[in-house]
Amino acid sequence: MAQKSIAYYTLGCKLNFTETSAIARQFDAAGYERVAFEDRADVYIINTCSVTDNADKKCRNIIRQAKRVSPNSRVVVVGCYAQLKPGEISEMEGVDLVLGAGEKFNVLAHLKGLDQGDYANYIAGDIQDVNFYRSAWSEGERTRTFLKVQDGCDYGCAFCTIPLARGMSRSDTIENVVKTAREIAATDVNEIVLTGVNIGDFGKGNQGARKAEESFFDLIQQLDKVEGIERFRISSIEPNLLHPEIIEFVATSNRFMPHFHIPLQSGSDEILNRMRRRYLSGLYAERVEKIKSIMPHCAIGVDVIVGFPGETEKHFMETYDFLNQLDVSYLHVFTYSERKNTLAVEMDGVVDVGERRKRSEMLRSLSHKKRMTFYDRYLNETRKVLFEEDDKNGMMHGFTDNYVKVAYPFDENFVNKIKACRLKTISERGTVEVDVLAMQNLKRLK
Repeated sequence: MAQKSIAYYTLGCKLNFTETSAIARQFDAAGYERVAFEDRADVYIINTCSVTDNADKKCRNIIRQAKRVSPNSRVVVVGCYAQLKPGEISEMEGVDLVLGAGEKFNVLAHLKGLDQGDYANYIAGDIQDVNFYRSAWSEGERTRTFLKVQDGCDYGCAFCTIPLARGMSRSDTIENVVKTAREIAATDVNEIVLTGVNIGDFGKGNQGARKAEESFFDLIQQLDKVEGIERFRISSIEPNLLHPEIIEFVATSNRFMPHFHIPLQSGSDEILNRMRRRYLSGLYAERVEKIKSIMPHCAIGVDVIVGFPGETEKHFMETYDFLNQLDVSYLHVFTYSERKNTLAVEMDGVVDVGERRKRSEMLRSLSHKKRMTFYDRYLNETRKVLFEEDDKNGMMHGFTDNYVKVAYPFDENFVNKIKACRLKTISERGTVEVDVLAMQNLKRLK
């Protein structure tokens, strides 16, 4: 029998990419041949997201793309959107199977059921029953991988559907995460980014029970001992869970990079309360001050939502002014959009869509200013850069330890290598042009 081919398409967050990779490895072991999504395949798996706008439109377009290339293929849809709206997806033309959160890692077995003609069109049970943990890590980049350490969320933020799509907070064991990190270290990867839905809540096992003496702080201390990985980064972590000992540990670590991404969502305490966030702006400012007091060079990224119900011009300017005076490096700006089955969708004070866009543009402009100010601060300094394998118009890119994006004329010998670089000038493209220095300069850098 001829070898079957399979292609994958992933929407949304890096966590989704780790899980697509985990599914793909199952099909690799079963003898399937991976092909590009644009190529003809026997099976297409689409891993969806519920956070981005127009999830249904994006899903339909991708399904049509697959069916145009391979009309007789099987199309399977998994992921957050599949959990939230399985019936809606199952009615889309071209879809053969929809699997929710509890079944997405069993896609291979369900696909065999399809071949036998004995299957349900969609399987998406109650999210409360999804109380198990499956480890995953991404692949496809030589430079870095995203390692899933936690899943689900017990927070009830008014704007968010993720608990409905992924279930309760639960995490891997430290032993398993360290084991996986060592396996990754045996590959060419030089950087691991720890990811999850709410990684600061690490330590809850199956059924959401807290495991004895396992916390996110414990985890990073053990990962810091893993040989063969030059860099670890912490993905988004809630400010109330970014405890001072974590900050202090990163400041002294040789492997954890001086870089935090900390969701804020609003600089107005009134709006934070409406959002049901678990902190106020004062705590957020304290965390930033703590980081900068011991790591002045640390990059800090911020998530912020504009146009949340009830956000007046005054509330928005509180957010703008708060961020403007805060020593942060860049913003990820999200324009609020209504989500079914969330508390926010029932709230009064709906903000005009045009006003939402205007506020988003103001914060994106502020983000650009913040990023350029941060980059400018390190011009003429020498920092370690991990170069990636991209070749865009003859230029390659990489990131310093503190997340400054640099550009350099492409050199195959530099791919996936850490080099000492002097940061020269900020280009029109918003990257920093560098000189690569001799290796002895690298050894002098701490």
